[in-house]
Amino acid sequence: MTETTSAPAPVAAPEQAARPALGRRVAAALGSRAVLAPVIATLVLIALWEALVAANGWPDYVMASPSDLVPAYAQYWELFLVMGWQTLWRTVLGLVIAVVVGVGLGMVMGFSRTMRDALYPLLVGFNAIPKATVVPIVALMFVGAHDFNTVLIAFMISFFPIAVSVSIGLSTLEPEYRDILRALGASQATIFWKIALPKTLPEFFGALKVAVTLAFIGTNLMEIVSPHGRGLGALFDSGKTNSDYPLMFAVLIALAVLGILLYYVVVVLEKIFAGWAERSPG
Repeated sequence: MTETTSAPAPVAAPEQAARPALGRRVAAALGSRAVLAPVIATLVLIALWEALVAANGWPDYVMASPSDLVPAYAQYWELFLVMGWQTLWRTVLGLVIAVVVGVGLGMVMGFSRTMRDALYPLLVGFNAIPKATVVPIVALMFVGAHDFNTVLIAFMISFFPIAVSVSIGLSTLEPEYRDILRALGASQATIFWKIALPKTLPEFFGALKVAVTLAFIGTNLMEIVSPHGRGLGALFDSGKTNSDYPLMFAVLIALAVLGILLYYVVVVLEKIFAGWAERSPG
């Protein structure tokens, strides 16, 4: 009786095995609710916008429709690229400075009740001042310093929520955790890195998402007001001066797109550093 041995199953090459897995991950990502939901909502909004303008018969100087924006992008695409980059890097720089200063102030107020009682009313009072009234003052103080005054306003308008979130996160740290670690011989630095910092991260990233939009508002305000300014705000002001209303609406949409992109950068960073705090809805 002869034994028959079955031939071994062919083993796929690592590259071939990896391709289907990679394809499945890409397909899952593209088909995920997190991607499809905002895309569908955007398409519905554009359709409703177009239908609203058509139903009311509004000319473009009253309300430009999405179809009116396509010629504006086609005609001024080089300006959108150049000025969009100017707006983006100044906004990001102002936001980075706001994070550094806001986290520093938040830590001071979070670890010291005296400093919190002293600084918090001042921060609230400063934040209550309409930044639109501060923009012309800064523009006149630093005439010609387009980059500096734009970054300054982006910082001034966005650091407050960051400072408050860090302060609240640190000041509400449960004393039991701190006492247990101290009893085990942990230093103040260890307590900060192991307990205080992780607890503060969810509040910090929540505030950072708000600060992103505020920074764009500050940058755009300065670009519109500042004499001979640059950026998308200056392009918007040019459209207003020349009664080019489709261009004005196109600038607003470009600002929204930049804000959304920067928001999702923060979301990715949040998933990397504070993904453990995310809770799936029940």
